[in-house]
Amino acid sequence: MHRTAIFAAVAGFAMVQTAAALAPERSPRPEIRTLAAVQTNVSTAASNRAFERWIDGFRRRALSQGIRPQVFDAAFRGVRYQTDVIQRDRNQAEFTKQIWEYLESAVSETRVRNGKAALREHRRVLSEIEARYGVEAEVVVAVWGLESAYGAFRGDTPVIPALATLAFDGRRGRFFEEQLIAALQILQSGDVSPREMTGSWAGAMGHTQFIPTSYLAYAQDFRGDGQRDIWSDDPTDALASTAAYLARFGWTKGQPWGLEVRLPRGFDYAQSGDRVKRSVGQWMQAGVRDMEGGLIPEHGQASILLPAGAQGAAFMIFDNFRVIERYNAADAYVIGVGHLSDRIGGGPPIRANWPEGDRSLRFSERQEMQRRLTRAGFDTSGVDGIIGPNTIAAIRAFQKSVGMTPDGYASYEILRRLR
Repeated sequence: MHRTAIFAAVAGFAMVQTAAALAPERSPRPEIRTLAAVQTNVSTAASNRAFERWIDGFRRRALSQGIRPQVFDAAFRGVRYQTDVIQRDRNQAEFTKQIWEYLESAVSETRVRNGKAALREHRRVLSEIEARYGVEAEVVVAVWGLESAYGAFRGDTPVIPALATLAFDGRRGRFFEEQLIAALQILQSGDVSPREMTGSWAGAMGHTQFIPTSYLAYAQDFRGDGQRDIWSDDPTDALASTAAYLARFGWTKGQPWGLEVRLPRGFDYAQSGDRVKRSVGQWMQAGVRDMEGGLIPEHGQASILLPAGAQGAAFMIFDNFRVIERYNAADAYVIGVGHLSDRIGGGPPIRANWPEGDRSLRFSERQEMQRRLTRAGFDTSGVDGIIGPNTIAAIRAFQKSVGMTPDGYASYEILRRLR
């Protein structure tokens, strides 16, 4: 889900688009069955009546924004309230995979092998896309691989009923009504029919899972045939659209997203994190080296990222890292795309070990950590369950106070000590 959004935010990852959807139609959250069947039937019937009244009101709003009556009526013919969409939106278990668990799937040997095969199969068009937009083919293929497993899981949920249900539901009604208007504008343009407009339950569509507003802003008609087709088996327009999106937000061809590095003994972990930017030369003066112990080419300002703290892999990240963040703001997703692109291009696996004995914190535990840190005099500037810069700074200060390595990593050990 980026924030302006290619993807719908699901499974706990903010998205412009979404946790990275290995299979966009699959949810990691179990369904919660707490109502008897008769209660569910009554609730559904009541919801359908209210939903129909909402559609009448929405029709007036849509027409006032330029949607033609015949387009609206064709799109909403037979549309009903989708209880399964609401269940997926509300009743999913929290996404708590550790970074190494996520990468094990996101950059599995199967996904790497399939990515290399996709690169070979579509090399000609990908080379043309790279030449036009200045985004490396391997990067475009990596996004494709994470979003839909190279087109295998594009989603088969009809988008109009799903978005209408989510807009009516009201929890994020304004956002989903905006997406629904955009979806109707797509239909009105003739790029796709209502029947063929399918995607994830949250409205992300096609090979690289664009939400409707991002489609309108960035989708490409690469061959000039009059349609921006991201839904069909031919991925050309979807891949070009992804490259155009990355280019729009400042992709620099030839610059890595990041690279795995070795940190020197005695490294000042307070200097890690994306708030601290230095030239490659300055980092090397501080003793940072590539994984072979050698010098690192100059690629502009860089930060040191420690996604699992001092006990895991360290990455030097560049501006292209932040461009991928526009697709999905989760560090795990960005590393997943970047590392998958490297592997597809023949690069090695991540070499450092991970703290695999550690477990991730549940959302409630992250909130508890923030409360306890603040009470102990290490202010997190609020309790939201998000481990952002303020919480990381508070964790570092606490770590220093108890003689731990101040890497800012929100581990279970930190919570245990605070308790």
